[in-house]
Amino acid sequence: TCKLPQQIERLAWLEMNSEAGKEYWLAMNLAGDYAKACHDQIHDRLMRAVGAQRLVNIENHHNFAWKEKIKGQELIVHRKGATPAHKGELGIIPGSMIHPGYIVSGKGEEASLNSASHGAGRQLSRSKARNIVTRSELKKILRREKVTLIGGGVDEAPIAYKNVDDIVGAQKNLIKIEGKFYPKIVRMDKG
Repeated sequence: TCKLPQQIERLAWLEMNSEAGKEYWLAMNLAGDYAKACHDQIHDRLMRAVGAQRLVNIENHHNFAWKEKIKGQELIVHRKGATPAHKGELGIIPGSMIHPGYIVSGKGEEASLNSASHGAGRQLSRSKARNIVTRSELKKILRREKVTLIGGGVDEAPIAYKNVDDIVGAQKNLIKIEGKFYPKIVRMDKG
């Protein structure tokens, strides 16, 4: 066993070549494949419902780990709060349920482990957002912005998120902006 420094000894870790490490890696990848399959189904059903055709599929896989070569060495890159941004790789950086999202391509910045943020990021915790915003206030905001929300709760209110334009602007060395979009229908888990 490897003794961890006292300030981080509560953190869990696995030796990747151990049986438990190999099982974790397989389970994590299975969960990622399942999430992708679910997203593909949601997108396919939505396109059929509105009579649209897919132009491009952009996967915003995040909060995940990948085996990657960095400076000639195979490493495990865990992107918590981040998404892959390898050179030319398309990604999405969403804002909030009423603020714009960006379609971006990665610049392959090795110093950031070929990563960029996967969203605007929270400025309020879920509990603080619940204490600040009421359901009726959220509905009023959504009506004003002409956004239809399916599911979701006040913990996901727009005020809970940082300014996405600032977040994207701070990543100019990591990404190239390919496009910008505004939400009209937002589907979230029940809040």
